[in-house]
Amino acid sequence: MKVLVTGSAGFIGTAICAALEDAGDDVVRVDVMLEQAHGSDEPPPGTQVLDVRDAATWGALLQGVDAVCHQAALVGAGVRVGDLPHYAAHNDLGTAALLAAMHDADVRRLVLASSMVVYGEGRYACQEHGVQQPPPRSLAALDAGDFENACPRCGAPLGWELVNEDARLEPRSSYAASKVAQEHYASAWVRQADAAGVALRYHNVYGPGMPRDTPYSGVAAMFRSSVERGEPPRVFEDGGQMRDFVHVTDVAAANVTALRAAVDMPSGQWDAFNVCSGNPVSIRQVADLVADGAGAGLAPLVTGEYRSGDVRHVVASPERARTELGFEAAVGPEDGLRAFATVPLRG
Repeated sequence: MKVLVTGSAGFIGTAICAALEDAGDDVVRVDVMLEQAHGSDEPPPGTQVLDVRDAATWGALLQGVDAVCHQAALVGAGVRVGDLPHYAAHNDLGTAALLAAMHDADVRRLVLASSMVVYGEGRYACQEHGVQQPPPRSLAALDAGDFENACPRCGAPLGWELVNEDARLEPRSSYAASKVAQEHYASAWVRQADAAGVALRYHNVYGPGMPRDTPYSGVAAMFRSSVERGEPPRVFEDGGQMRDFVHVTDVAAANVTALRAAVDMPSGQWDAFNVCSGNPVSIRQVADLVADGAGAGLAPLVTGEYRSGDVRHVVASPERARTELGFEAAVGPEDGLRAFATVPLRG
């Protein structure tokens, strides 16, 4: 199989290219080498330094390609209103330009990197009133250390449940809005171009080659950096926020599996799958595991601080990916996060 991978020099793109080449596939590597992601790094050998927004000019690169694995994106929270044009340009316009170029080159199969951020808050239920959609947490409650979402009917704390792919999409940042837009552009392309594809909604990805302390870093990398400085990891809220952390090698494996599936899909089919470990952990547990793996003897510091835009819990259901795509993560968070404390990072 011949696959063009956008964002091929990034943290996840690098792992995908390696997995494809290990499987004997022919990989075309494309990356614009954005400074936010790569700093002053030189492009890896064989990488075409091109902007996905200029995909119409790529010409021969798409010839003979069986499928495109679209990882290129501007990531991060996008917390400033001024960030909106940047996300729209790189993620929305970039995806639209790529899809148009694929149509012109008669490439009809796509795997798109999406994200858990499309869900906004996770899924919650009240013991008395069942599944509920909580309102935003009030600043007064957060200031008082009351971090759980409350039932809008009775005020009792809501319990978290697994989020499946049929959950409503509720983007809460510029980045999240752009990921929803990418999915919508791709699903429209599937119908208009007689194509097929898959969106993979990544949860919290970590592992070797992850960037240090940049907008592309996650909380696990920030905990690790604290430990390396001899400081305790700083945990916001009470540390009880639940997440799913998935190792980058599992994300790469999910992409390889999805590419194989996409090539065999009937035209007109478009699917979305959570990519997760299936083993939820609290943010406090993440800090404990990273500190333990480093052997630093530093207990995490639970600060009670908060960021008003953060969600309390968002935990994925792995069931659809397991039953329909045939993907199941191999690396659990206890082993993976301990090992992460000592693997090489970027930057």
